[in-house]
Amino acid sequence: MVWDGMAKMLAFLFLTLFVPAAHASPNLTGFWLTQDGDGVISISNCGELLCAHIVGVFLDHPDDKTPVDFRGVSQCNLPLITDARQIRPDLWKGHIINPRNGEVWGVELRLDHNGNIALRGFLGVPLLGRTQTWTRYPGTPPADCRIAPSGPVNGKRRE
Repeated sequence: MVWDGMAKMLAFLFLTLFVPAAHASPNLTGFWLTQDGDGVISISNCGELLCAHIVGVFLDHPDDKTPVDFRGVSQCNLPLITDARQIRPDLWKGHIINPRNGEVWGVELRLDHNGNIALRGFLGVPLLGRTQTWTRYPGTPPADCRIAPSGPVNGKRRE
C-alpha cells in the first residue's frame, strides 16, 4: 500500500517535471521534405542556432546531373540557413538563401499543429512573405544527395 502511493507520487512528479519541458521546445532537427517535394533539407543544431542545408534532390531521370546553385556549385550540402535563433519556445528566426538566385530572405520556422514545419520566408517583415509547409522525410538521403525517381513522394508521383 505504501509502495503503491509512492509509485503514484513518483509518476506524478515525473509527469509534472519532464513532460511540459518536452512540449516547451519542439524539435525541428532532422530531415524535411520541401513543400513542392523536390528536395530534402537537414535541420541541425549549430550551437544555440539552427542551421539547414540541402541533403537530397529528386531527379527527373536517374542520369540527370545534380542541380547547381546560382554560382554553378552543386546544391548537395548547400547551406540554406545558418543563423536561426530561438525567439520563443515555438519560434525561430534567421535568414535563408534562395539557391537559384542567391537572394537572402528573412525566415521564421515553427512546428504546426500536425508536427510539420511552417517556414515563412519574407523581405523586411514577416507580413510581407509566404509560408511553406515541410513534412518529415522518412529515412536517410544518400550521401551524394541524388534521389532517383521512383514511386510517390509525399502524395505526389515522381516520374
